[in-house]
Amino acid sequence: MKHTVLKNCLKAFVVGLVLLLLYLPILLLAVYSFDKTNMIGRFEGFSFTHYAALFQNSKVLGMIGNTFLLAFVAAILSTVLGTMGALGMFYSKKRVKMLINGVSQIPVINAEIVTALSLAVTFVAIGLGKSYFTLLIGHMVMCTPFVVLSVMPKLKQMDNSLYEAALDLGASPFKALMQVVLPQIIPGVISGFMLAVTLSLDDYIVTMYTRPAGFETISTYVYNATTKGNAHTAVTLASLWALTTIIFVVIVLFVLISNLAGRKKEADR
Repeated sequence: MKHTVLKNCLKAFVVGLVLLLLYLPILLLAVYSFDKTNMIGRFEGFSFTHYAALFQNSKVLGMIGNTFLLAFVAAILSTVLGTMGALGMFYSKKRVKMLINGVSQIPVINAEIVTALSLAVTFVAIGLGKSYFTLLIGHMVMCTPFVVLSVMPKLKQMDNSLYEAALDLGASPFKALMQVVLPQIIPGVISGFMLAVTLSLDDYIVTMYTRPAGFETISTYVYNATTKGNAHTAVTLASLWALTTIIFVVIVLFVLISNLAGRKKEADR
């Protein structure tokens, strides 16, 4: 009995230590986002100064708009392309499926800097200058393989006999796909979309090598703000603390709501 209690305590300690190491820096940043000071290391009192500065800075708001617009457009296109690729792969012959599956996983395993440099060289080779189009293509190349990985397990879990039954009952392949297959794999499609949004939002390397001049995203703006002190004031840096805190809170709320919705759905069953 004592051995079991000691073992459980040790597990709880290890889990708690890991969570502390993961979230303590974020929590520390959140605390200083509500402080008057522009310097980490001293606390001058509770204030919403940094949040007010964030929403009064037109350049920062424009950068946030650029980031989210790019992320959602790239995620939508990547989800459509990745879902189509997963469907094509799933219904291909065994050898073709294995070949395509291996090729589709290379961008996932490959270093991001290799992908970014390859895209930059390709665009130069075909005479395509850096623009919003090249930036969008870069994010799609990065996100699409992860959508495929999210959709494929749902395709393997679905009841394929329903698709065949729909065809036998007179439905066209497209109608059977939209009304029978898609509803069964929609959780994987949604997961792939959310993963693509996340990957696009925090990407820096691919963005730097494919973005047009003057186009800023959260990742490039934060990097420039922390490395080019002469071009950014301490107030601007402090407003980024507020921005990261807002993003973190939104993500936590989304995860909590998703988990609660999932539990409610299971309870209804």
